[in-house]
Amino acid sequence: MKYLITGLGNIGYEYENTRHNIGFEVADLLCEQLNGTWKGDHHGELATVRYKGRTLLLLKPNTYMNLSGKAIRYWLQKEKIQLENSLVICDDINLEFGKLRLRAKGSDGGHNGLKSIQDLLGTTVYPRLRIGIGSDFGRGRQVDYVLGEWTTDEAAELPNILDRAAETAKAFATIGITLAMNVAAK
Repeated sequence: MKYLITGLGNIGYEYENTRHNIGFEVADLLCEQLNGTWKGDHHGELATVRYKGRTLLLLKPNTYMNLSGKAIRYWLQKEKIQLENSLVICDDINLEFGKLRLRAKGSDGGHNGLKSIQDLLGTTVYPRLRIGIGSDFGRGRQVDYVLGEWTTDEAAELPNILDRAAETAKAFATIGITLAMNVAAK
């Protein structure tokens, strides 16, 4: 069984350690935990790892957030992976900091990466793991907040959040989305 696990983010030094790149951070943790190695490939960095009899293709798109759908569509088609075996991991300002929400479908919620995926796949029915980054910003400051670096307090809690997200992604690939929702809710 083959799965595509995509962490959303933006490439480039200026985006490292920003809230918008939490998907990349989860993908990096999965790659480390499962002894993978990142290799530059078409539309991103790819690592192929094994976990409990499953093959996981970990993807960090290099298309920038707003064109994430291009990379996901390419790898789904190239590797002949069913959409229900694809998981997108991203930030969400509509969830409180640290809260995880795993769903099989849904709207883009104003997230440009999810909008790109929805547009290029032609559906809102694809699994996604949203990680709450909170909404502690003033009017008109959303972009600065999302592209801003973690506060000291947030950075201290981040390892636990990333670990829970990685465990949820592994559960998605092994026990299915319905049971993995319980892992995300812990």
